[in-house]
Amino acid sequence: MLKWALIFLVISLISGFLGFSGISAATAGIAKILFFLFLVVFLIFLVLAFAAGSAIL
Repeated sequence: MLKWALIFLVISLISGFLGFSGISAATAGIAKILFFLFLVVFLIFLVLAFAAGSAIL
């Protein structure tokens, strides 16, 4: 998911540099959504890993 967020960020930067502001804004929005979704999933898995680790001990 982080990979796709970075891909959309690069597309946004390139299209912004070339003057396609609409496409740049749309892909930047998609990159933000994917990045925050990645953070939420990462934090959920981090909490689950700590919970499983403490259950084993």
